[in-house]
Amino acid sequence: MLRSLYTLIYIAIAITAVCAPRTDTGTAILNERLRSLQVRNAALPYSMPGEALMVLNSDDMIRVVFDVLNEDRDYLRYELIHCNADWQPSQLAYIEYLDGFNEGTIDDYQFSQGTNVHYVHYTLTLPNQDVSITRSGNYLLKIYPEGNPDEIWAQCRFVVSDQSAAVAASVTSRTDVDVNREHQQLALEVDVSQADVDDLFNEVKLVITQNGRTDNSVTLTKPLRVSGKRLIYEHLQPLIFKAGNEYRRFENVSNTYPGAGVESVVWKGPYYHAVLEADESRAGESYHYDETLSGSYVVREYNSDNSDTEADYVVTHFTLNYPETPGMDFFIDGDFVQRRFSPEARMVFNRSTGRYEHAMLLKQGAYSYQYLALTPGAERGRTDVIEGDKYETRNRYRVYVYARRHNERADRLVAVRDVATW
Repeated sequence: MLRSLYTLIYIAIAITAVCAPRTDTGTAILNERLRSLQVRNAALPYSMPGEALMVLNSDDMIRVVFDVLNEDRDYLRYELIHCNADWQPSQLAYIEYLDGFNEGTIDDYQFSQGTNVHYVHYTLTLPNQDVSITRSGNYLLKIYPEGNPDEIWAQCRFVVSDQSAAVAASVTSRTDVDVNREHQQLALEVDVSQADVDDLFNEVKLVITQNGRTDNSVTLTKPLRVSGKRLIYEHLQPLIFKAGNEYRRFENVSNTYPGAGVESVVWKGPYYHAVLEADESRAGESYHYDETLSGSYVVREYNSDNSDTEADYVVTHFTLNYPETPGMDFFIDGDFVQRRFSPEARMVFNRSTGRYEHAMLLKQGAYSYQYLALTPGAERGRTDVIEGDKYETRNRYRVYVYARRHNERADRLVAVRDVATW
């Protein structure tokens, strides 16, 4: 009788876990006054796109910066949530992954100087005197106003790895579906001899991302084969990625002259407006080499000593010369729109001009972006429609290796490895 009761309770818990709605843990700005959210390893301000990486028990630090459009300071706080490999909150209590308090204040702030748009620039560094991280894994940082923890203004991701596993990785355009055409394929080998893993077939999980995108990430739960303490992943369909194309770029670093990719900069109160050069479809063109930030961006004002507080906000106008395509939406993809298919990133067709257009308020700097096409019900954006898929494209892949033994309640991040196609 008692055993049957325990069985029913277990089944009820399992059903609840399966049916429970997923929590949106993606990097997001949820207050329109908050802008220019960036998360980086403090020592690598120009690191590759994707979740910022900190190595556990090292001198690494995570730096989170953002602006709030306001004349005066807002009193802001933060909390940290440990997540599993799928970026859903784990079952751990905060005392199991933090040393210190899990509700801290963001006290490092500066007022903008000499800008048309007034804002306050905030910086949060982790670890700090109030809290340090004691466990590897995925972390979600939530920012909210003091006294109202349910009103989230922004959330962002970073990862902490213990680097106890070793990853060997390679990328080739000679794939299992074509040769030197539209795809790139990864081959991976993971050595977990130092990663505290017992069952190599069932306790290790891999997640692979391309250029920091979240819509086309791949999760592998089983290796192709195992050799000793090495897990082999090769000739696997999920490791074949559409190659895409080099990211587009522009530089809006001055309000007195147009930079690269900018057609004009004009004052139309209460803002400066930067009109970017019109973009064309590149799907039918041959590959052209370019060196870009692969979706990342850097805040910069060419004549300032501190761009964090002296760069202005400018209404930036994107234009895509492409015929109206019913049943398909086009989105700008890049870190500055948090890699989301959101209204803030969606191009809108203007019938009077016969092209897709969108405008957003961006801080001066150097930006890289691409256009992704999305059909109804799809979750993965397509590069082939506007950008084209060129096997020569310089892509950056990141491999995350997670481990969880059968008696553990959360995933550990045991390795992060970056691999590029050049």
